[in-house]
Amino acid sequence: MSDYLLERKVTIFKALSHPVRLTIAERLMEGERCVCEIAQWFPCDRTTISKHLAVLRNAGVISDRKEGLNVYYSLVLSCLGRLLTCLNGAIRQDTLENLRQLEGS
Repeated sequence: MSDYLLERKVTIFKALSHPVRLTIAERLMEGERCVCEIAQWFPCDRTTISKHLAVLRNAGVISDRKEGLNVYYSLVLSCLGRLLTCLNGAIRQDTLENLRQLEGS
């Protein structure tokens, strides 16, 4: 694997490694959203949300477009939904197996 490809993957995973950023990416799977709407999802200030959005944008996970005074964000990394579905299934399975082991003890 090329160093460039490896570094890009690391950058994307780092961008998604914060709960706020992961939540933003997951919610953008539903469709494009205005920054004002995204900011309402979290109890932190808009400056903090803007910084999180910049990390996601710089990593190539999301893109933005301006329309008048509003900025809209959308998910660019379309495969993210499949990845998260896979992870959710694996986590659920692991949780069920752990519960079964605890019940069997």
